[in-house]
Amino acid sequence: MKKTYLILVATAVGVVVVSACNSSTGKTKLLGKWHSQDQKTNLQITTKAFILDEGEPIAENYFIKGDSLFTSYEGSQPYTKFVVKNLTDKSMTLVYPDSSAVQFFR
Repeated sequence: MKKTYLILVATAVGVVVVSACNSSTGKTKLLGKWHSQDQKTNLQITTKAFILDEGEPIAENYFIKGDSLFTSYEGSQPYTKFVVKNLTDKSMTLVYPDSSAVQFFR
C-alpha cells in the first residue's frame, strides 16, 4: 500500500514539473507582425524566424532567454541581443543592441 501512494505522488510531481516546463505564454505574445511608430520598420516574429525589415527583410533564427531575444543569421555566432520591454498584446518596446529603443505596435 505504501508503494502505491509513493508511486502516485511521484507521478503527480512529474506531471506538474512537465506541465510547468512546457508553458510558453511569453513567446506567444511576441508572435505576429509588428510595425514601428514611424512606420519605417516592420518586424515579423514567427515560431522559427525573426524578420526585421528596415528596407530589406532579413530572416534570422532566434531563441528567447528571459526578457531577451537572441538572433543569429543561419545559426552562426555571435548572437545579436534584443531586449523586450513593456510587452502587451498591442505594443512592445524593443531595445536594439546599440541601446536604442523602438516602440512597436500591431
